[in-house]
Amino acid sequence: MHKTRFPARRALQLRERVLTRPVWVKPLRIEKNLSDPSFPQFSGGNPEGRQAGFPPTDCGNDVVGSGKMSKQFYVYILASRRNGTLYIGVTSELLKRICQHKNKLVEGFSQKYNVNRLVYYEIHPSAESVIIREKQMKKWRRVWKLRLIEGKNPGWKDLYDDIVG
Repeated sequence: MHKTRFPARRALQLRERVLTRPVWVKPLRIEKNLSDPSFPQFSGGNPEGRQAGFPPTDCGNDVVGSGKMSKQFYVYILASRRNGTLYIGVTSELLKRICQHKNKLVEGFSQKYNVNRLVYYEIHPSAESVIIREKQMKKWRRVWKLRLIEGKNPGWKDLYDDIVG
């Protein structure tokens, strides 16, 4: 009976408890060791045997650039194709992370369903705000996510190519 007398207060208490609870982030699991000398490295140009326009296999900071003064955090949406499978993720190094998805260096959902096209991203000033936004977006209905993507990227083009140059 007590729980139903003040549902608005109870909801506020639960919301505050969720927002103040420490968040555990699952560590990134990379299957291929980029520091291994036998793993192919890319330093620019067009190495023999590689098609022009193919993304580099080395997703280190030297390839994608990391000259930022302050740390920024990103929530991003990847798609397999237009109106295809969607994946929502969080990172502090957007280019490096998207490069890893494109080269299938991380096992999981994006590798299994070939989700590697960056169709939307947002920049956040803190890790807490980006994690809250990611959880919010993951709870959304699919239609809402599609509207968000269509509003900023109506052609569903790969934004990674625009960012890299």
